[in-house]
Amino acid sequence: MNDNNDSPNLAAAAASTLPTVSTHIYPRGGLDVLSREEVARLRDASSGGLHDLLRRCALAVLTSGSASDDPRAAQELYPDFDIQVRQQDRGVRIELSNAPAMAFVDGQIIAGVAELLFAVVRDIAFTAIDLNGDCQPEASADITDAVFRLLRNARVLQPGDPNLVVCWGGHSIGQEEYKYTKQVGYELGLRGLDICTGCGPGAMKGPMKGATIAHAKQRRRRSRYIGITEPGIIAAESPNPIVNHLVIMPDIEKRLEAFVRMAHGIIVFPGGVGTCEEILYLLGILLREENAHLRFPLILTGPTGAAPYFEQIDKFIRLTLGDAAASLYEIIVADPAQVAKRMEAGIRKVKEQRIAQQDSFFFNWGLHVPLAFQQPFSPTHELMAGLDLHHGRKPHELAADLRRAFSGIVAGNVKEDGMRRIEAHGPFEIHGDADIMQALDALLRAFVQQRRMKIAGDYKPCYRVVA
Repeated sequence: MNDNNDSPNLAAAAASTLPTVSTHIYPRGGLDVLSREEVARLRDASSGGLHDLLRRCALAVLTSGSASDDPRAAQELYPDFDIQVRQQDRGVRIELSNAPAMAFVDGQIIAGVAELLFAVVRDIAFTAIDLNGDCQPEASADITDAVFRLLRNARVLQPGDPNLVVCWGGHSIGQEEYKYTKQVGYELGLRGLDICTGCGPGAMKGPMKGATIAHAKQRRRRSRYIGITEPGIIAAESPNPIVNHLVIMPDIEKRLEAFVRMAHGIIVFPGGVGTCEEILYLLGILLREENAHLRFPLILTGPTGAAPYFEQIDKFIRLTLGDAAASLYEIIVADPAQVAKRMEAGIRKVKEQRIAQQDSFFFNWGLHVPLAFQQPFSPTHELMAGLDLHHGRKPHELAADLRRAFSGIVAGNVKEDGMRRIEAHGPFEIHGDADIMQALDALLRAFVQQRRMKIAGDYKPCYRVVA
Protein backbone atom coordinates (compact mmCIF):
# COMPACT_ATOMS: atom_id res chain seq x y z
CA MET A 1 0.00 0.00 0.00
CA ASN A 2 2.78 2.46 0.86
CA ASP A 3 5.78 3.73 -1.07
CA ASN A 4 8.49 1.62 0.51
CA ASN A 5 10.63 1.05 -2.57
CA ASP A 6 13.43 2.99 -0.90
CA SER A 7 13.18 1.01 2.34
CA PRO A 8 13.86 -2.64 3.19
CA ASN A 9 10.80 -4.85 3.61
CA LEU A 10 10.86 -7.19 6.59
CA ALA A 11 8.42 -9.63 5.01
CA ALA A 12 10.66 -10.02 1.98
CA ALA A 13 13.74 -10.35 4.15
CA ALA A 14 12.12 -13.14 6.14
CA ALA A 15 12.16 -15.34 3.05
CA SER A 16 15.91 -15.85 3.53
CA THR A 17 18.34 -16.05 6.42
CA LEU A 18 18.50 -12.61 7.96
CA PRO A 19 22.06 -11.28 8.34
CA THR A 20 22.92 -9.62 11.64
CA VAL A 21 25.74 -7.51 13.05
CA SER A 22 27.24 -7.46 16.55
CA THR A 23 29.15 -4.31 17.42
CA HIS A 24 29.36 -1.38 19.83
CA ILE A 25 28.85 2.34 19.25
CA TYR A 26 29.46 5.56 21.19
CA PRO A 27 26.70 8.21 21.20
CA ARG A 28 27.54 11.75 20.13
CA GLY A 29 25.65 14.77 21.42
CA GLY A 30 22.69 14.72 23.80
CA LEU A 31 23.66 11.40 25.37
CA ASP A 32 27.23 11.86 26.53
CA VAL A 33 26.78 10.49 30.05
CA LEU A 34 24.21 8.59 32.10
CA SER A 35 24.01 8.07 35.85
CA ARG A 36 24.70 4.71 37.44
CA GLU A 37 21.02 4.42 38.33
CA GLU A 38 19.96 5.08 34.75
CA VAL A 39 22.35 2.47 33.39
CA ALA A 40 21.22 -0.05 36.01
CA ARG A 41 17.54 0.48 35.14
CA LEU A 42 18.24 0.17 31.41
CA ARG A 43 20.04 -3.14 32.01
CA ASP A 44 17.44 -4.51 34.45
CA ALA A 45 15.69 -7.44 32.74
CA SER A 46 13.23 -8.08 35.60
CA SER A 47 9.52 -7.38 35.25
CA GLY A 48 9.98 -3.91 36.71
CA GLY A 49 13.11 -3.10 34.73
CA LEU A 50 13.54 -1.23 31.47
CA HIS A 51 15.59 -3.67 29.43
CA ASP A 52 12.66 -5.28 27.59
CA LEU A 53 11.21 -1.86 26.72
CA LEU A 54 14.63 -0.65 25.56
CA ARG A 55 15.11 -3.77 23.44
CA ARG A 56 11.72 -3.45 21.72
CA CYS A 57 12.09 0.25 20.94
CA ALA A 58 15.71 -0.18 19.79
CA LEU A 59 14.73 -3.00 17.46
CA ALA A 60 12.00 -0.83 15.93
CA VAL A 61 14.59 1.85 15.18
CA LEU A 62 17.08 -0.65 13.75
CA THR A 63 14.38 -1.89 11.36
CA SER A 64 13.55 1.68 10.33
CA GLY A 65 11.54 1.69 7.12
CA SER A 66 9.76 -1.58 7.84
CA ALA A 67 6.53 -2.16 5.92
CA SER A 68 5.01 -4.25 8.72
CA ASP A 69 2.51 -2.94 11.27
CA ASP A 70 2.63 -6.07 13.43
CA PRO A 71 4.46 -5.04 16.64
CA ARG A 72 5.69 -8.62 17.11
CA ALA A 73 7.09 -9.13 13.61
CA ALA A 74 10.57 -7.72 14.19
CA GLN A 75 10.94 -9.60 17.47
CA GLU A 76 10.09 -12.86 15.72
CA LEU A 77 12.54 -12.14 12.89
CA TYR A 78 15.36 -11.16 15.26
CA PRO A 79 14.79 -13.24 18.41
CA ASP A 80 18.48 -13.12 19.40
CA PHE A 81 18.83 -9.35 19.22
CA ASP A 82 20.03 -7.65 22.38
CA ILE A 83 21.19 -4.21 23.45
CA GLN A 84 23.22 -3.28 26.51
CA VAL A 85 24.07 0.22 27.75
CA ARG A 86 27.30 0.65 29.70
CA GLN A 87 28.77 3.69 31.42
CA GLN A 88 32.53 4.07 30.90
CA ASP A 89 35.12 6.68 31.79
CA ARG A 90 34.92 7.98 28.22
CA GLY A 91 31.12 8.14 28.25
CA VAL A 92 28.29 5.84 27.21
CA ARG A 93 28.91 2.66 25.22
CA ILE A 94 26.02 0.85 23.53
CA GLU A 95 26.59 -2.81 22.72
CA LEU A 96 24.47 -4.43 20.00
CA SER A 97 24.23 -8.20 19.60
CA ASN A 98 22.69 -9.80 16.49
CA ALA A 99 21.32 -6.46 15.29
CA PRO A 100 19.57 -6.27 11.89
CA ALA A 101 22.18 -5.82 9.17
CA MET A 102 19.78 -3.50 7.33
CA ALA A 103 20.85 -0.76 9.80
CA PHE A 104 24.50 -0.98 8.72
CA VAL A 105 26.65 -0.20 5.70
CA ASP A 106 29.96 -2.07 5.41
CA GLY A 107 29.77 -2.91 9.08
CA GLN A 108 29.15 0.71 10.18
CA ILE A 109 25.77 1.75 11.56
CA ILE A 110 23.94 4.30 9.38
CA ALA A 111 24.33 7.74 10.96
CA GLY A 112 20.62 8.53 10.99
CA VAL A 113 19.76 5.17 12.55
CA ALA A 114 22.41 5.74 15.24
CA GLU A 115 20.88 9.13 16.11
CA LEU A 116 17.43 7.56 16.52
CA LEU A 117 18.90 4.77 18.63
CA PHE A 118 20.51 7.31 20.96
CA ALA A 119 17.14 9.06 21.24
CA VAL A 120 15.54 5.80 22.39
CA VAL A 121 18.10 5.39 25.20
CA ARG A 122 17.84 9.08 26.15
CA ASP A 123 14.04 9.22 26.38
CA ILE A 124 13.52 5.90 28.16
CA ALA A 125 16.16 6.79 30.76
CA PHE A 126 14.79 10.31 31.26
CA THR A 127 11.19 9.15 31.64
CA ALA A 128 12.07 6.41 34.11
CA ILE A 129 14.41 8.44 36.32
CA ASP A 130 13.91 12.19 35.93
CA LEU A 131 10.12 11.95 35.51
CA ASN A 132 9.82 9.01 37.92
CA GLY A 133 8.06 6.69 35.46
CA ASP A 134 6.62 4.58 38.30
CA CYS A 135 4.67 7.55 39.69
CA GLN A 136 2.92 9.57 36.98
CA PRO A 137 1.95 13.22 37.73
CA GLU A 138 -1.74 13.61 38.50
CA ALA A 139 -2.39 17.37 38.32
CA SER A 140 -3.02 18.88 34.89
CA ALA A 141 -0.29 21.52 35.23
CA ASP A 142 2.20 18.88 36.36
CA ILE A 143 1.44 16.71 33.32
CA THR A 144 1.96 19.67 30.98
CA ASP A 145 5.24 20.42 32.73
CA ALA A 146 6.31 16.80 32.24
CA VAL A 147 5.54 17.05 28.52
CA PHE A 148 7.61 20.24 28.34
CA ARG A 149 10.58 18.68 30.13
CA LEU A 150 10.52 15.62 27.87
CA LEU A 151 10.57 17.80 24.77
CA ARG A 152 13.25 20.07 26.20
CA ASN A 153 15.41 17.08 27.10
CA ALA A 154 15.02 15.88 23.49
CA ARG A 155 16.21 19.32 22.31
CA VAL A 156 13.28 19.88 19.95
CA LEU A 157 12.06 23.10 21.58
CA GLN A 158 13.86 25.77 19.59
CA PRO A 159 13.24 29.53 19.83
CA GLY A 160 12.59 31.14 16.48
CA ASP A 161 9.74 32.17 14.21
CA PRO A 162 6.78 29.74 14.20
CA ASN A 163 7.19 27.30 11.30
CA LEU A 164 6.32 23.81 12.58
CA VAL A 165 3.44 22.01 10.86
CA VAL A 166 2.21 18.80 12.44
CA CYS A 167 0.90 16.30 9.88
CA TRP A 168 -1.47 13.53 10.92
CA GLY A 169 -2.68 10.66 8.76
CA GLY A 170 -2.69 6.91 8.33
CA HIS A 171 0.22 4.52 8.08
CA SER A 172 -1.80 2.35 5.68
CA ILE A 173 -2.72 4.50 2.66
CA GLY A 174 -2.73 3.97 -1.11
CA GLN A 175 -0.29 5.33 -3.66
CA GLU A 176 -2.54 8.20 -4.77
CA GLU A 177 -2.88 9.48 -1.20
CA TYR A 178 0.80 8.92 -0.42
CA LYS A 179 1.90 10.92 -3.47
CA TYR A 180 -0.48 13.70 -2.42
CA THR A 181 1.10 13.89 1.05
CA LYS A 182 4.50 14.32 -0.64
CA GLN A 183 3.12 17.13 -2.82
CA VAL A 184 1.75 18.95 0.22
CA GLY A 185 5.05 18.47 2.05
CA TYR A 186 6.87 19.89 -0.98
CA GLU A 187 4.68 23.02 -0.98
CA LEU A 188 5.19 23.45 2.77
CA GLY A 189 8.95 23.05 2.37
CA LEU A 190 9.12 25.68 -0.35
CA ARG A 191 7.64 28.12 2.16
CA GLY A 192 10.25 27.31 4.82
CA LEU A 193 7.98 25.22 7.00
CA ASP A 194 9.28 22.24 9.01
CA ILE A 195 7.41 18.97 9.52
CA CYS A 196 6.41 16.98 12.59
CA THR A 197 4.56 13.63 12.32
CA GLY A 198 4.02 10.41 14.21
CA CYS A 199 7.32 9.24 12.64
CA GLY A 200 5.99 6.13 10.86
CA PRO A 201 5.26 5.26 7.19
CA GLY A 202 2.46 6.42 4.89
CA ALA A 203 1.07 9.87 5.66
CA MET A 204 3.77 10.31 8.31
CA LYS A 205 6.59 9.78 5.84
CA GLY A 206 5.18 11.48 2.73
CA PRO A 207 5.17 15.11 3.95
CA MET A 208 8.74 14.75 5.21
CA LYS A 209 9.88 13.26 1.92
CA GLY A 210 8.31 16.08 -0.08
CA ALA A 211 9.70 18.73 2.24
CA THR A 212 13.27 17.41 1.93
CA ILE A 213 13.27 18.17 -1.81
CA ALA A 214 11.82 21.65 -1.29
CA HIS A 215 14.24 22.42 1.54
CA ALA A 216 17.14 21.34 -0.67
CA LYS A 217 15.91 23.63 -3.45
CA GLN A 218 15.66 26.52 -1.01
CA ARG A 219 19.10 25.62 0.41
CA ARG A 220 17.77 25.20 3.94
CA ARG A 221 20.42 23.26 5.83
CA ARG A 222 18.88 22.96 9.29
CA SER A 223 15.47 21.54 8.52
CA ARG A 224 13.57 19.66 11.20
CA TYR A 225 11.72 16.40 10.59
CA ILE A 226 10.40 15.58 14.04
CA GLY A 227 8.84 12.22 14.84
CA ILE A 228 6.87 11.84 18.08
CA THR A 229 5.89 8.33 19.14
CA GLU A 230 5.34 6.24 22.28
CA PRO A 231 6.49 2.77 23.40
CA GLY A 232 3.22 1.01 22.68
CA ILE A 233 3.16 2.01 19.02
CA ILE A 234 6.77 2.43 17.87
CA ALA A 235 7.15 -1.28 17.04
CA ALA A 236 4.07 -1.15 14.81
CA GLU A 237 5.04 2.17 13.22
CA SER A 238 8.81 1.95 12.94
CA PRO A 239 10.42 5.38 12.38
CA ASN A 240 10.77 6.33 8.74
CA PRO A 241 14.34 7.09 7.57
CA ILE A 242 13.75 10.83 7.13
CA VAL A 243 13.10 11.56 10.82
CA ASN A 244 16.07 13.49 12.23
CA HIS A 245 14.60 14.23 15.68
CA LEU A 246 12.87 11.32 17.42
CA VAL A 247 10.97 11.75 20.68
CA ILE A 248 9.46 8.84 22.62
CA MET A 249 6.74 10.03 25.00
CA PRO A 250 5.61 7.76 27.88
CA ASP A 251 2.02 7.29 26.64
CA ILE A 252 -0.38 8.27 23.87
CA GLU A 253 -1.90 11.14 25.86
CA LYS A 254 1.45 12.87 26.40
CA ARG A 255 2.28 12.22 22.75
CA LEU A 256 -0.92 13.98 21.68
CA GLU A 257 -0.31 16.88 24.04
CA ALA A 258 3.24 17.22 22.68
CA PHE A 259 1.82 17.50 19.15
CA VAL A 260 -0.64 20.28 19.99
CA ARG A 261 1.75 22.19 22.27
CA MET A 262 4.49 22.25 19.62
CA ALA A 263 2.33 22.72 16.52
CA HIS A 264 1.81 26.10 14.89
CA GLY A 265 -0.74 24.44 12.64
CA ILE A 266 -1.98 20.93 11.87
CA ILE A 267 -2.75 19.19 8.57
CA VAL A 268 -4.77 15.98 8.56
CA PHE A 269 -4.45 13.51 5.69
CA PRO A 270 -6.66 10.42 5.21
CA GLY A 271 -6.12 7.76 7.82
CA GLY A 272 -7.82 5.23 10.06
CA VAL A 273 -8.79 5.02 13.72
CA GLY A 274 -5.54 6.59 14.93
CA THR A 275 -6.17 9.65 12.79
CA CYS A 276 -9.74 9.91 14.10
CA GLU A 277 -8.38 9.72 17.64
CA GLU A 278 -6.07 12.64 16.90
CA ILE A 279 -8.84 14.73 15.31
CA LEU A 280 -11.21 14.15 18.24
CA TYR A 281 -8.46 14.94 20.74
CA LEU A 282 -7.75 18.31 19.14
CA LEU A 283 -11.41 19.24 18.54
CA GLY A 284 -12.33 18.31 22.11
CA ILE A 285 -9.64 20.71 23.38
CA LEU A 286 -10.48 23.55 20.98
CA LEU A 287 -14.17 23.28 21.90
CA ARG A 288 -13.35 24.29 25.46
CA GLU A 289 -14.43 27.84 26.28
CA GLU A 290 -10.93 28.58 27.61
CA ASN A 291 -9.48 27.97 24.13
CA ALA A 292 -12.12 29.74 22.05
CA HIS A 293 -9.87 32.75 21.43
CA LEU A 294 -6.81 30.82 20.26
CA ARG A 295 -5.57 30.82 16.68
CA PHE A 296 -4.99 27.24 15.54
CA PRO A 297 -5.05 26.52 11.79
CA LEU A 298 -6.44 23.04 11.12
CA ILE A 299 -6.78 21.72 7.57
CA LEU A 300 -8.14 18.35 6.40
CA THR A 301 -6.85 17.49 2.93
CA GLY A 302 -6.34 14.73 0.40
CA PRO A 303 -6.51 13.97 -3.33
CA THR A 304 -9.77 13.91 -5.29
CA GLY A 305 -10.37 10.28 -4.41
CA ALA A 306 -10.33 11.15 -0.70
CA ALA A 307 -13.28 13.56 -0.93
CA PRO A 308 -15.85 10.91 0.21
CA TYR A 309 -13.58 10.05 3.13
CA PHE A 310 -13.59 13.61 4.44
CA GLU A 311 -17.33 13.95 3.80
CA GLN A 312 -17.90 10.95 6.08
CA ILE A 313 -15.54 12.30 8.75
CA ASP A 314 -17.25 15.70 8.60
CA LYS A 315 -20.69 14.09 8.86
CA PHE A 316 -19.60 12.06 11.89
CA ILE A 317 -18.17 15.13 13.65
CA ARG A 318 -21.32 17.20 13.01
CA LEU A 319 -23.53 14.37 14.32
CA THR A 320 -21.55 13.84 17.52
CA LEU A 321 -19.93 17.19 18.37
CA GLY A 322 -22.07 19.64 16.40
CA ASP A 323 -21.49 22.32 13.78
CA ALA A 324 -19.33 24.33 16.20
CA ALA A 325 -16.71 21.58 16.00
CA ALA A 326 -16.87 21.53 12.21
CA SER A 327 -16.22 25.29 12.14
CA LEU A 328 -12.78 24.71 13.65
CA TYR A 329 -11.34 23.16 10.48
CA GLU A 330 -11.47 23.58 6.73
CA ILE A 331 -11.42 20.85 4.10
CA ILE A 332 -9.30 21.36 0.97
CA VAL A 333 -9.34 18.68 -1.72
CA ALA A 334 -6.70 18.15 -4.42
CA ASP A 335 -4.88 21.48 -4.02
CA PRO A 336 -1.48 21.12 -2.29
CA ALA A 337 -0.41 24.71 -3.03
CA GLN A 338 -3.61 26.11 -1.51
CA VAL A 339 -3.12 23.96 1.58
CA ALA A 340 0.37 25.39 2.07
CA LYS A 341 -0.77 28.96 1.44
CA ARG A 342 -3.62 28.66 3.92
CA MET A 343 -1.34 27.08 6.51
CA GLU A 344 1.31 29.77 6.06
CA ALA A 345 -1.33 32.49 6.48
CA GLY A 346 -2.69 30.76 9.58
CA ILE A 347 0.76 30.51 11.15
CA ARG A 348 1.29 34.25 10.61
CA LYS A 349 -1.82 34.87 12.73
CA VAL A 350 -0.51 32.44 15.34
CA LYS A 351 2.69 34.47 15.53
CA GLU A 352 0.78 37.72 15.94
CA GLN A 353 -1.31 36.27 18.75
CA ARG A 354 1.65 34.75 20.58
CA ILE A 355 3.43 38.13 20.46
CA ALA A 356 0.34 39.95 21.73
CA GLN A 357 -0.11 37.47 24.59
CA GLN A 358 3.63 37.21 25.30
CA ASP A 359 3.48 33.44 24.85
CA SER A 360 6.42 31.40 23.59
CA PHE A 361 6.71 30.36 19.96
CA PHE A 362 8.13 26.93 20.73
CA PHE A 363 5.54 25.66 23.28
CA ASN A 364 1.89 26.69 23.42
CA TRP A 365 1.46 27.40 27.13
CA GLY A 366 -1.77 29.29 26.45
CA LEU A 367 -3.64 26.17 25.28
CA HIS A 368 -5.79 24.71 28.05
CA VAL A 369 -5.69 20.89 28.02
CA PRO A 370 -8.11 19.46 30.61
CA LEU A 371 -7.23 16.47 32.76
CA ALA A 372 -9.70 14.23 30.91
CA PHE A 373 -7.48 14.52 27.83
CA GLN A 374 -4.26 13.95 29.79
CA GLN A 375 -4.94 10.92 31.95
CA PRO A 376 -3.58 7.72 30.38
CA PHE A 377 -6.31 5.39 29.10
CA SER A 378 -5.35 1.72 29.16
CA PRO A 379 -8.24 0.04 27.33
CA THR A 380 -9.78 -3.01 28.94
CA HIS A 381 -13.02 -4.69 27.92
CA GLU A 382 -14.75 -3.19 30.97
CA LEU A 383 -13.52 0.37 30.32
CA MET A 384 -14.36 0.22 26.61
CA ALA A 385 -17.89 -1.01 27.35
CA GLY A 386 -18.33 1.74 29.95
CA LEU A 387 -17.60 4.70 27.67
CA ASP A 388 -20.46 7.23 27.71
CA LEU A 389 -21.19 7.76 24.01
CA HIS A 390 -24.59 9.43 24.28
CA HIS A 391 -26.16 12.74 23.26
CA GLY A 392 -26.81 15.38 25.91
CA ARG A 393 -23.23 15.67 27.09
CA LYS A 394 -21.05 18.72 26.56
CA PRO A 395 -19.27 18.37 23.21
CA HIS A 396 -15.77 18.37 24.72
CA GLU A 397 -16.82 15.65 27.20
CA LEU A 398 -18.26 13.46 24.45
CA ALA A 399 -15.11 14.09 22.38
CA ALA A 400 -12.97 12.80 25.26
CA ASP A 401 -14.83 9.47 25.37
CA LEU A 402 -14.99 9.16 21.59
CA ARG A 403 -11.22 9.69 21.57
CA ARG A 404 -10.86 6.87 24.09
CA ALA A 405 -13.00 4.57 21.92
CA PHE A 406 -10.74 5.09 18.92
CA SER A 407 -7.67 4.78 21.15
CA GLY A 408 -8.90 1.39 22.32
CA ILE A 409 -9.32 0.19 18.75
CA VAL A 410 -5.78 1.37 17.94
CA ALA A 411 -4.55 -0.68 20.91
CA GLY A 412 -6.45 -3.74 19.75
CA ASN A 413 -5.06 -3.33 16.24
CA VAL A 414 -1.36 -2.67 16.74
CA LYS A 415 -0.32 -2.59 20.44
CA GLU A 416 0.89 -5.78 22.09
CA ASP A 417 -1.11 -5.37 25.31
CA GLY A 418 -4.30 -4.63 23.39
CA MET A 419 -3.75 -7.49 20.96
CA ARG A 420 -3.26 -9.92 23.85
CA ARG A 421 -6.51 -8.75 25.48
CA ILE A 422 -8.42 -9.30 22.24
CA GLU A 423 -6.87 -12.75 21.78
CA ALA A 424 -7.82 -13.71 25.33
CA HIS A 425 -11.30 -12.19 25.66
CA GLY A 426 -12.56 -11.42 22.16
CA PRO A 427 -13.44 -8.02 20.63
CA PHE A 428 -14.04 -4.87 22.66
CA GLU A 429 -17.71 -3.86 22.87
CA ILE A 430 -18.59 -0.19 22.33
CA HIS A 431 -22.01 1.03 23.52
CA GLY A 432 -23.93 4.26 22.90
CA ASP A 433 -26.92 5.99 21.33
CA ALA A 434 -28.22 4.24 18.24
CA ASP A 435 -27.47 7.02 15.74
CA ILE A 436 -23.93 7.52 17.11
CA MET A 437 -23.27 3.78 17.01
CA GLN A 438 -24.68 3.54 13.49
CA ALA A 439 -22.41 6.36 12.29
CA LEU A 440 -19.42 4.89 14.14
CA ASP A 441 -20.02 1.45 12.68
CA ALA A 442 -20.33 2.88 9.16
CA LEU A 443 -17.12 4.84 9.61
CA LEU A 444 -15.18 1.83 10.89
CA ARG A 445 -16.55 -0.44 8.15
CA ALA A 446 -15.41 2.09 5.56
CA PHE A 447 -11.91 2.07 7.08
CA VAL A 448 -11.82 -1.72 6.80
CA GLN A 449 -13.06 -1.72 3.19
CA GLN A 450 -10.55 0.97 2.24
CA ARG A 451 -7.74 -1.03 3.94
CA ARG A 452 -6.96 1.77 6.39
CA MET A 453 -6.69 -0.59 9.35
CA LYS A 454 -3.77 -2.77 8.26
CA ILE A 455 -0.91 -2.62 5.76
CA ALA A 456 -0.84 -6.32 4.83
CA GLY A 457 -3.15 -9.30 5.27
CA ASP A 458 -6.85 -9.50 6.11
CA TYR A 459 -8.12 -7.34 8.95
CA LYS A 460 -10.03 -9.02 11.78
CA PRO A 461 -12.01 -6.42 13.77
CA CYS A 462 -11.00 -6.02 17.41
CA TYR A 463 -14.28 -4.28 18.27
CA ARG A 464 -18.05 -4.76 18.16
CA VAL A 465 -20.41 -1.78 18.02
CA VAL A 466 -23.56 -2.21 20.14
CA ALA A 467 -26.49 0.23 20.03
